[in-house]
Amino acid sequence: MTRTQKTVFILAAVIAVILGLTINKVLSSKGQGDPTALIDAGIILLPQSRNLPDVKMTDQDGQPVAMDGLKDKWSLLFFGYTFCPDICPTTLAQLRQIKSELPPEAVDKLQIVLVSVDPNRDTPKQLKQYLGYFDPQFKGLTAASVEDLQKLANAVSIPFIPADTSKPNYTVDHSGNLAVIGPDGKQRGFIRAPLNNQKLVAQLPEMLKRK
Repeated sequence: MTRTQKTVFILAAVIAVILGLTINKVLSSKGQGDPTALIDAGIILLPQSRNLPDVKMTDQDGQPVAMDGLKDKWSLLFFGYTFCPDICPTTLAQLRQIKSELPPEAVDKLQIVLVSVDPNRDTPKQLKQYLGYFDPQFKGLTAASVEDLQKLANAVSIPFIPADTSKPNYTVDHSGNLAVIGPDGKQRGFIRAPLNNQKLVAQLPEMLKRK
């Protein structure tokens, strides 16, 4: 990856976060709970929900999944991959810990989804085995092509840079931010990285009360 690509990648992520912060402040008087506390916890809600693209995905059990299949629960989408050396295992371990500290009624409304940015290596079997190390209830999604994955990632403003798969032990540059998908199957916002466990345990239940 060139220096220019890295710069573009970082700027895209920063712009998304700044945009979220700005619009959240504008809407602060309309939200439920304390919007300042949500922002402080890294939860950035959008003023208007976004539709997800119609891309075909496959889950960790090898079953086809449409993106509108994420309805009925709040979903936290993390774009990563199972061969990731640092960000992914750290984030998934944090999400496991956060989930374990949430009240049962909040856990029932929430699902954690790893969207693989490495379809070359992340087969459904690999995803299922990897996620089982953290929480068997975590879901995994992959796609047949990098193009479909980029379409989804770009739609939720969490871009990644495809790897050069010809290189041995390649890595994939990706963000640690999470996309927040509401029970209506639309994107509601973001959670900024790095995750703050204590603040998210306190504020996620407030977010999950929203319609």
